[in-house]
Amino acid sequence: MPKIRAATVAEHHAQQRLALVRAARELLEGGDAEAVTFTAVARATGLARNSVYKYFPGRPELLAAVVEDAMPRWTDAIQSGMSVAGTPEEKIAAYVSSQLELVRSGEHRIAQALAGVRDATVVRESAARVHRELLTPLIGALTELGEEDPRRTALLLQGIVNAATTAIEAGDDHVAVTDRAVRMAVTAITGAAVGR
Repeated sequence: MPKIRAATVAEHHAQQRLALVRAARELLEGGDAEAVTFTAVARATGLARNSVYKYFPGRPELLAAVVEDAMPRWTDAIQSGMSVAGTPEEKIAAYVSSQLELVRSGEHRIAQALAGVRDATVVRESAARVHRELLTPLIGALTELGEEDPRRTALLLQGIVNAATTAIEAGDDHVAVTDRAVRMAVTAITGAAVGR
């Protein structure tokens, strides 16, 4: 029986599961989801390959757990940036710039690697949940501005962020792209409000 290094079996199980998730995350940071195998994750954590199955029934569930583990960092970064903003317009600017800072820091590489995972419904469902969670503070700011369809508008503004993300990942200047994306997002909202 393996040695337990926690106060309880449940704590040990949680620690081992988290170690596997973090090992998978490190492998994903290389940009290739195919590198995340139970063999590679087991090797990185010092567990036997068959022990990984005690924590995850399959690779898709492990990858989904990586998404779920990353979600608080993403949402916290965005909410933190938006919390110091005073006006709804400043909140929108903070929403855009916070996400693009995550891209600059390399945090988005995980999402990019996971985008290439085929036949993994559970991963797509986790990613969709994360994206809904990320939009929540933006929807709030748009509602505060009196936007008539805040969810749809948030999705369209996210399109600006997605395009800026692609530009930064292709090597474009982070500062220049962020500045332009922020101005486009705020202008789109304030211009739309004037046009109503």
